[in-house]
Amino acid sequence: EIWLAAFKLEFENREPERAKMLLAKARERGGTERVWMKSAIVERELGNTEEEKRLLDEGLQRFPTFFKLWLMLGQLYERLEQQAKAKKAYESGLENCPHCVTLWLSLATLEEKISGLSKARAVLTMGRKKNSRNSELWLAAIRAELKHGNTKEADNLMAKALQECPNSGILWAAHIEMVPRPQRKKKCADAITKCDQDPHVIVAVSKLFWLARKVDKARSL
Repeated sequence: EIWLAAFKLEFENREPERAKMLLAKARERGGTERVWMKSAIVERELGNTEEEKRLLDEGLQRFPTFFKLWLMLGQLYERLEQQAKAKKAYESGLENCPHCVTLWLSLATLEEKISGLSKARAVLTMGRKKNSRNSELWLAAIRAELKHGNTKEADNLMAKALQECPNSGILWAAHIEMVPRPQRKKKCADAITKCDQDPHVIVAVSKLFWLARKVDKARSL
């Protein structure tokens, strides 16, 4: 923690070489996974792609279950437009970190770019099997269907999602926006009952008041 605090001080004061030196010393002394992550971040900020990749590879050899390093490696390859390598990085990450939702979402987004909705759908389905009751994965699947105009499939997924995650604020907020206008008032009441004081639900309900020009009510929520 002391090494990282010293690094942060130098880096924020625009002394990248000093920051790099501190991180190098921390790595020599058997630093944690966060030291390798911060080291790669510094090189990314400085535009040193090769050194960034070297540090990520080195870090992953030591800490293969630290998902952020896999995520950064995949993002690096995506920046370089090496999609096949990015896909491999995310897949390797999931072999080591099967419960990391962020990696599942990143792989699904990449698969949609490379191969289309069906591949992304398969990834998100597998992600939900590995991580039951995860509202983020359900919401990603719903939004993927909506993006491609598959409203009926999105509605079916939402129904299943709310059965599995009945108290998820992000799902109820999305549900409010998806239903036809005449049904929204009832869905708002249902959402508030299920997820009292959830910020996502409060924002969704406030937005409806705002659209109806009931600004005072929106503000009071």
